[in-house]
Amino acid sequence: MKINGSTPRRNKRERQVQLQQLISEDPFLTDEDLAIRFQVSIQTIRLDRLELGIPELRERMRHAASENYEKVRSMAGTEIVGELIDLKLGESGISILETNREMAFKKTSMVMGHHIYSQAESLAMAVIDANAALTGVSNIKYLQPVESGDKLVAKAEVVRVRGNKHFVHVLIQNRQVQVFRGKFILVTMDTIKEERV
Repeated sequence: MKINGSTPRRNKRERQVQLQQLISEDPFLTDEDLAIRFQVSIQTIRLDRLELGIPELRERMRHAASENYEKVRSMAGTEIVGELIDLKLGESGISILETNREMAFKKTSMVMGHHIYSQAESLAMAVIDANAALTGVSNIKYLQPVESGDKLVAKAEVVRVRGNKHFVHVLIQNRQVQVFRGKFILVTMDTIKEERV
């Protein structure tokens, strides 16, 4: 039996090859994202993942996060707001924050700004390759409202280091739409402590 000009088995094999490739390129794609991309049901994607031995998104995130928390020097891994899924000390990092009702105003279901800021600031701190750091300056802009239940993806990049000052840019997106932008100047305390001695 042919469907859309090709056999179902061949479609399945091709889909599974493409599925593996997509998840290896972006391990944070949801089953829903993949179902839309392949124009199949979410259950079909779940079955494909099971056959291929690919864990669900939450497990993939947990695995990535556990490896990255150990790399952080400037703070305890548990102090990071969101799940730290990628970290290159002194260069860049990515975290994901799944918002919930406790983070939102009861009347509007909009997430309170300090949760979004905390995700950005803690990620900026995490990428610094130092034992201790403080935020010296932050220039932030909230671009779009965030609703309870939205999944925020924050990306931080160290753009410059001048002495004990680290300049870090953080962008936060919700469904590929930028909702927050922040520029942070973080001051490492290692140098300050040495100067006092």
